[in-house]
Amino acid sequence: MQNDIKKALEVLKNGGVILYPTDTIWGLGCDSTNPGAVKRIYEIKKREDSKSMLVLMENPALLERYIDEVPEVAWDLVEITTTPLTVIYPGAKNLAANLIAGDGSIGIRFTKEEFTSRLLQRFRRPLVSTSANISGEKAPAFFDEISEELKEQVDYIVEHRQDDIISAQPSGIIKLGPGGQIDIIRK
Repeated sequence: MQNDIKKALEVLKNGGVILYPTDTIWGLGCDSTNPGAVKRIYEIKKREDSKSMLVLMENPALLERYIDEVPEVAWDLVEITTTPLTVIYPGAKNLAANLIAGDGSIGIRFTKEEFTSRLLQRFRRPLVSTSANISGEKAPAFFDEISEELKEQVDYIVEHRQDDIISAQPSGIIKLGPGGQIDIIRK
């Protein structure tokens, strides 16, 4: 795992794209503050850049660096959540402009998975995370389901967990609105 982290860090710091295991499914990732790297993920996925992507973080204390005003209910959600949950926050900041949704929001998930947690601790900024598939195709539950076309376009493929046989699921998604309003997007 240490070798994977070292190689992934090198690629991320140079504006590259990685294919990596997350706390949910396999994902494409890049530096969330680098607009060129974000654009490249949209191109690899053949995805419209109007469809936003989420970022992974490992430390909730960093949330205020990337969100203008964190709604109070967000802290409760972070504390009580036992399964992967992506929260869409209003008022994104300090991220690549082409990563932030048209309404100024950004989806953030806090990971407790060992590989991504260690990578994020060393990288020291959020990591883009989007399913490792071409837009419109089924998200892969296992590494072996990721298309060769996609694998050929990334700069580094993490070896850790490629042989996992436990089927993973995407995270739940909720959107926080004014006054603590919560909209459930995906259970």
